Amino acid sequence: MIFRRMTENLRRQNWTSVAIEVAIVIVGVFMGIQAANWNQSRQERQQTEQLLSQLETELTTFYGFLDELDEYYATTARYAAKADAAWRGDPSVTDREFVIAAYQASQVNAAGNNSAVWAQIFGAQDLRNIANVKVRSNLARVMAFDYDLVNLSSVTTRYREEVRKVIPDHIQEAIRKHCGDRRAPGSIYALELPAACPIRLPEQDVAATAAELRAKPELQGELRWHKAAVANQLLNVETLRILLRDLTAQIRQS
Repeated sequence: MIFRRMTENLRRQNWTSVAIEVAIVIVGVFMGIQAANWNQSRQERQQTEQLLSQLETELTTFYGFLDELDEYYATTARYAAKADAAWRGDPSVTDREFVIAAYQASQVNAAGNNSAVWAQIFGAQDLRNIANVKVRSNLARVMAFDYDLVNLSSVTTRYREEVRKVIPDHIQEAIRKHCGDRRAPGSIYALELPAACPIRLPEQDVAATAAELRAKPELQGELRWHKAAVANQLLNVETLRILLRDLTAQIRQS
């Protein structure tokens, strides 16, 4: 209808009416674009709110997983203490205990996450749509965290490599089968390590392996370095834990 009137006014050279009709068209187009933009912004805000709700659940799960690392490494530390005692010549540590402890001390765990995972859950565009500055800032810190500091690469030490070169495959397999990593009760991702490993091993093989371990006193120094690497990993885990705790609190308050 409006275009028909505009055509008639053009024929009559009624420029005032033409100008009014053109203005109406321009305003209508502008309002339509604005309405579409407002609707898109509203949908993006709703989507962001849903993602934040999902993210809070993921953060809570991940935080609980990080808590399990403390207990895991408390167990490996006890094995490390027993292996260290054997290298120092403590007669109370049997050959079987020495071999098992030397192996279990080399067990490691990791955060099992990285920036790419968070980016998949919450992309850069979604990050910009977060209105709460504190939530946006804390989420950016979590996404920018260097996850190599808390993953396996940070604790893949020379001790772990060298001690497993000494211990025969069949003994390693027996330890892994009966006393290796287990899924922690009530957790989807977290692992636990049995505090004790009362398995039977061939005495002759155990004696030979223990003798070979004692013949490599440099492994005691490598064990100390391994423990230091684990301690550093746990320090970085605590830093990450603080970031997650702050972010979760800000999401709940937003």
